[in-house]
Amino acid sequence: MIKIKEVNTKKEIKQFIKIQKLFYKENPNFVHPIISEEMKNFDKGKNPLYKHADYQLFIAEKNGEIVGRIAAIENKRHNEIHNDSVGFFGFFESINDQNVANELFDAAKKWLLSRGKTIMRGPTNPTFNDVIGFSADAFDSPPVILSPYTNLYYLQLCENYGMKKAKDLFAYKLENHNYRSEKLNRYHNLIQQKTNAVLREVDLKNKNQLAKDVKILKELYNLAWEKNWGFVKMTDEEFDFLAESLVQVGKKELTLIVEINDKPVGFALVLPDINQALIHNKSGTLLGAGWCLLTKKKKINTCRIIVLGVIPEYRNKGLEVLLYYRIGDAALGLGIPTGDASWILEDNEMMIRGLTQTMNATRYKTFRIYEIDC
Repeated sequence: MIKIKEVNTKKEIKQFIKIQKLFYKENPNFVHPIISEEMKNFDKGKNPLYKHADYQLFIAEKNGEIVGRIAAIENKRHNEIHNDSVGFFGFFESINDQNVANELFDAAKKWLLSRGKTIMRGPTNPTFNDVIGFSADAFDSPPVILSPYTNLYYLQLCENYGMKKAKDLFAYKLENHNYRSEKLNRYHNLIQQKTNAVLREVDLKNKNQLAKDVKILKELYNLAWEKNWGFVKMTDEEFDFLAESLVQVGKKELTLIVEINDKPVGFALVLPDINQALIHNKSGTLLGAGWCLLTKKKKINTCRIIVLGVIPEYRNKGLEVLLYYRIGDAALGLGIPTGDASWILEDNEMMIRGLTQTMNATRYKTFRIYEIDC
């Protein structure tokens, strides 16, 4: 018999987080989340997301054993911006049992329906600004920082339930030894001459300047991605909340702002793939994470290009090329020869063409978003 239980207390939420590892036993590619960081995701008192969003967590039990989990998520700002009635599910894990998955999806869908939602979409953990999607391939490769890694059979559980693909998201691999093609070099020099663009680093250690730059980054981020599928502008509080955690692992050489005539027009945020160290932290504790980062940092040979974009009125000028060119140099200077550019919407043809034809990038991972009528 399958029993679905609501998760409400702080103790129960911690259990909800910790049980994720049950579904990846003996899987060498699983990276245990840092429990204290995950707790922040669900803290309705401290996470500013919940000033306009809400969630309900569920755990599935079968014969007294935990066999699955799911979150139902309402994001009112998404509905206001996109003028829709979409609700979300996230943080899904399950044994390979269709009945268990069905019960979990039903619980999430029922909660969303009670909030007036007519479509359930996911996984988002908890929003499009966080970790999203199910792994659709590359199951032999660990996740890079802030990327998902899920079981192959989750795709079948979703499709058997009646879900349809909403969108695929791609990850591309860039390698320093061949990304700088003749075309890239030519474009870089031409664009630099035509635009007189200046790229400057964001000093992550200078608190006063950082506060000013975080404000600039927020404005650029919201403008550059405003028309993207599923995107919701972040509030000042949300962006500050996110920036506080990212600054701890960021590098100034990989955090860049593009300026033309002293006007910020684009930026890139690239993070070292600390998952290559954290994969050794089997406990999920902050202390364990700190020890792994201290002792395994030499294993980090990849960085993830998390966001890279230009505001609409300065697009089609090739400024993205300047950013990629500089990132390649900076990463190699930090001893990082490989880059992951993700995620890229499957229908973002211009970005895909630039990555593959100008920088010899290869697509190596796919993440899938599903949806179903409530």
